[in-house]
Amino acid sequence: MAITNFVKRIQDVMRNDAGVNGDAQRIEQIVWTLFLKIYDAKEEEWELINDDYVSIIPDNCKWRNWAVDNKDGQALTGDALLAFVNNELFPTLKNLEVSEDTPMNQVMVRYAFEDANNYMKDGVLLRQVINIIDEIDFTEYEERHAFGSIYESFLKDLQSAGNAGEFYTPRAVTDFMVKVTKPKLGERIADFACGTGGFLVSALNALSEQAGESNENREIYNNSVYGVEKKALPHILCVTNMLLHDIDNPTIIHGNTLETDYKEYRKMEKFDLVLMNPPYGGNEKDSVKSNFPAELRSSETADLFIDIIMFRLNKDGRCAIILPDGFLFGTDNAKVNIKKKLLEEFNLHTVVRMPHSVFAPYTSITTNILFFDKTHPTEETWFYRLDMPEGYKNFSKTKPMRLEHFQPALDWWNNRTEIEEDGFPKAKKYTVEEIVANGYNIDLCGYPHEEEEILDPMDLINQYQEKRASLNAEIDHVLEKITSLLGGN
Repeated sequence: MAITNFVKRIQDVMRNDAGVNGDAQRIEQIVWTLFLKIYDAKEEEWELINDDYVSIIPDNCKWRNWAVDNKDGQALTGDALLAFVNNELFPTLKNLEVSEDTPMNQVMVRYAFEDANNYMKDGVLLRQVINIIDEIDFTEYEERHAFGSIYESFLKDLQSAGNAGEFYTPRAVTDFMVKVTKPKLGERIADFACGTGGFLVSALNALSEQAGESNENREIYNNSVYGVEKKALPHILCVTNMLLHDIDNPTIIHGNTLETDYKEYRKMEKFDLVLMNPPYGGNEKDSVKSNFPAELRSSETADLFIDIIMFRLNKDGRCAIILPDGFLFGTDNAKVNIKKKLLEEFNLHTVVRMPHSVFAPYTSITTNILFFDKTHPTEETWFYRLDMPEGYKNFSKTKPMRLEHFQPALDWWNNRTEIEEDGFPKAKKYTVEEIVANGYNIDLCGYPHEEEEILDPMDLINQYQEKRASLNAEIDHVLEKITSLLGGN
């Protein structure tokens, strides 16, 4: 089939259905039907490989038994199809029995449907959508992998579908971070807020080349990645993404990483490589903050993910994480303590300052990539400013950031020299003593000549609130010290 216009064809059908309102619902509707189709193709493979394979899905709810139209006039459609989907399919899949012993490749079905909905109200149109999806033969390796690129563009389109864009990190960014962290086959790679799985897919692409066709290597490849995602839609998108990339038993947990007490991390798996773009700008409730040591408790979500990485990184493990400017310049008590721990117990070797609008249109807040490892305490940190490519004022949906835009940083990475432009540092090395003397403010090698940027109103509010929270916390910390000196409580 011509899979390039796959999503457009489905959306055109859905626009005629009164029950589906807006892109976000259309995407959710596509996702659960697509998941069932891909899962059914995978089950066919598993049944061939393992004679004892038993599906968690009852026979009447398997895609092959209710969705496939054999063109014999017997396929469910209209009110009968709606009644089956709403009264039988969804209640059954939402309530599948699972236990600690249930394999992840079966648990994922219940995860996928826990918060899913069927929005369509016209059973004839629903039948048309199902038939379009059923045209793709996911049992064919070539067609499945061709669809992988279509799925990637589908995820990219989420950026313009309400708030769903927060879960998509541009492929150029994930590929750059993977390129310089160099994942190796046999390493365990994690993303504790994995969204649709972009970082994990970039890492898997690198590992797949190393694995080749060896069955033993493919088994290692299949157990390489670990993800956690809090929200239902990106979780099922990520699980589907893993299936498309031949991860048959994906360890993608539907849950909130921040809700685990840090003392539990001593008993939990540690990882060789962590790649992340954690949510930022959000404030966590006190019950979540209390899961962290008092000195590392922050209201800012991204700060708490840094805490988690520091607890869950293997010896000699490494991390690349995207963080907003607020982490760099923040001098409130929690941020200072987090940066102090990072520098004293880890090697923060590189900070890449990214140009604005990398994540447009979701956010215009300026971000940075921090690279650190658990080899030795920080002695020096390199800062490198990646400038906007020539001819660009902003990145956008039609002019997104591409991997080639990172080429200056890649060229510099293995041959580091200090660079000065117009009297301002573009690349510079700072000793840990200089950073400490600067009050742990690592807002260095920034953008001195950038034109004043007009931010989206919500981004402007978020940026203001971030700066205000940092200043308020710093003031509170100083007042506490003064009160203590004066003999107060």
